Amino acid sequence: MEEKIKAKIMDDKKMKRALQRLAIEILEHNREAEKLALIGIQTRGVHIARRIQGLVKELEGVDIPLGILDITMFRDDLHMHEHQPAVKKTRIDFPIEDRDIVLIDDVVFTGRTIRAAMDSIFELGRPATLQLAAFIDRGHRELPICPDFKGKYLPTSRRERVKVMLQEIDGKDQVLIMEPKGF
Repeated sequence: MEEKIKAKIMDDKKMKRALQRLAIEILEHNREAEKLALIGIQTRGVHIARRIQGLVKELEGVDIPLGILDITMFRDDLHMHEHQPAVKKTRIDFPIEDRDIVLIDDVVFTGRTIRAAMDSIFELGRPATLQLAAFIDRGHRELPICPDFKGKYLPTSRRERVKVMLQEIDGKDQVLIMEPKGF
């Protein structure tokens, strides 16, 4: 389906401020930084997690471990795809037992990706706490999942799509609302 840009919500400066706010909120909520670890959900969640990791280093001088999580095999809609999605890598090089884990994704929508991520994490062990940071929360939950930390709440219609563009992948930082052409 072809899409058109409905609105530009954030530019690079607004995104940077939102990331700084997320990093500060995560630190304020987790007073023991040495117990803290970040896990980014493939693909854009990983880049956002890396940026937050860098901001925490700048703010506190602490190197927080960063894990990469692919939830493909934990999705509840695999049977609905015509082609099987490509499995990416999961790399968590630290024990998650008794750690305060912050799971990070770019956009939280129905909650199904987060449910799959939780299933994946609990197969690896039992963290002390599992928290959720979403760069954009667009509502429309189908499951009772709510981010502990969010960069921006962005109410949208179901036909719209939120597109988080990142320098590392797209060559620039911005957040757009996309809609099908003809609307």
